[in-house]
Amino acid sequence: MGRYEKGLKIQDRIHKGSYEELKGELEDIAPDFARMVAEFPYGEIYSRGGLDLKTRELITIAALTTLGCATSQLKGHIRGAINAGCTREEIIETIIQMSVYAGFPAAINALIVAKEVLE
Repeated sequence: MGRYEKGLKIQDRIHKGSYEELKGELEDIAPDFARMVAEFPYGEIYSRGGLDLKTRELITIAALTTLGCATSQLKGHIRGAINAGCTREEIIETIIQMSVYAGFPAAINALIVAKEVLE
């Protein structure tokens, strides 16, 4: 199985329908970008051994929290974390932990996003 196929399988497992959604959103400006997302982050990185999908999603939530400007991606990865088996508590604690490194404003913003997704 190639990177694209592996990536689609993993992406569909944790973000059902996101490939088609992204492809549709970018079709008129960057038609190959959805394929690139499937191939590299999911087909190359998420498919590696060493970490399970649950851990990868919590790490991604931490990174997106520290960025502080990726609200839609954070929403998607919180949903993905749930699909990968993360609990509400694990997601919230991951965000709270980031207050130490990213600051309270970033953590508060991420907690507001989490609240919206988890309700």
